[in-house]
Amino acid sequence: MKRGNIRIVTDEFTLRPWEDGDAERLAVIANNKKIADNLRDGFPYPYSISDARKFIYLTKHSEGISRAFAIVIDNVVAGSIAAYFKENVHQKNAELGYYLAEEYWGKGIMPKVVRCMMKYLFGNFDLIRVYAQPFARNTASRRVLEKASFRLEAVLKSNIIKNNVVQDGCIYAILKDEFENNLK
Repeated sequence: MKRGNIRIVTDEFTLRPWEDGDAERLAVIANNKKIADNLRDGFPYPYSISDARKFIYLTKHSEGISRAFAIVIDNVVAGSIAAYFKENVHQKNAELGYYLAEEYWGKGIMPKVVRCMMKYLFGNFDLIRVYAQPFARNTASRRVLEKASFRLEAVLKSNIIKNNVVQDGCIYAILKDEFENNLK
């Protein structure tokens, strides 16, 4: 399955590969401290047009980002969702990461995007488990995962240092058979 050929269209949004022309919009969306404060340190803040171009390049040319999609709403890039395939003894796992432009927060979009991504991942790859690791204080992201039928597996005490603050992290996961049972 070629990376650039995937386009998932729903009534509310489209998931599609990142395009070079998305860099300017991505830089606007991602240059938001509220978003950066809830992501790993590899996500820069401030977020520049150069950062956006590098990210888009990596989505096309790096195996490090297994599958990354622009979330498009009404023909406007509104965010990003990506799955990072694991290796070795975790080879049938993928880690999920996502963010949405602030103007779309609280509208119920992201749980639908996550469910759509799960359908794509479980339907096209030999995975048995997908997980996400939101910061414990990120109640909005935790709620997204819960609405998308992920379950809390663990709260990891003092395992994150973000902006020089020690905090708890969470692991949420969904198994392929659990996801398929939720579709019935």
